[in-house]
Amino acid sequence: MNGRDTAIRVAIVDDDEFVRSSLATILSAQSDIEVCATGSDGAEAAALFSEFAPDVLLMDIQMPGTNGLAAARGILAGHPDAKVVFLTTFSDDEYIVEALRMGARGYLIKQEVANIAPAVRSVVAGQSVLGGEVIGRVDTLMRAEAGEKSGSDAEDADGDVAKTRREAAKAHGLSDREYEIIELIAQGFDNKMIAAELFIGEGTVRNHVSAILQKLDLKNRTQLAVYYYRDLSKADA
Repeated sequence: MNGRDTAIRVAIVDDDEFVRSSLATILSAQSDIEVCATGSDGAEAAALFSEFAPDVLLMDIQMPGTNGLAAARGILAGHPDAKVVFLTTFSDDEYIVEALRMGARGYLIKQEVANIAPAVRSVVAGQSVLGGEVIGRVDTLMRAEAGEKSGSDAEDADGDVAKTRREAAKAHGLSDREYEIIELIAQGFDNKMIAAELFIGEGTVRNHVSAILQKLDLKNRTQLAVYYYRDLSKADA
């Protein structure tokens, strides 16, 4: 159960009728989740959100007409607290960074069906969710989005971005070391790898991670990765 007195209300938007009905069946079987609406495109998603105000909107990205990203952008502009989670396929990797930057609460892979209901509960509890292999690939995708650079131009650009993000982290009360740890977590490093990279003990890494989570009022490493790419990356603009 989710600790609420009422069921979590979920809207599902996907242009594939089989996907919609399958997800609705799976989620409706959960005692604490209610599927309040379904739709087939981005325009319908906006209308359904206005009408039903779901706790969580599960939405495909690639749909005919208004796609999921465009629909989410409009919904979040009018409802900044909306909990939008993208449900997509492995071929949609190029959209991960844009989804996180616009304020989506998660990015899940459709094939990982067993993770969807737990993810819905996590999002309602205030967490952000990333599917399977996504978190380990965000750093690569982030760099690809910026475009290929070479030589000193690439080094200068990377240096400027790092400096800007460090300053943004300091504004959030984080030290340079804490920023370095967040950056490595976002790149998929575990504690042992971070310790080796920074020449510190694993226990020291664990203490830093606990302190960072407390400072930012976050719950786990996934949320730290989302913070790095969604919140700190806003300083790049």
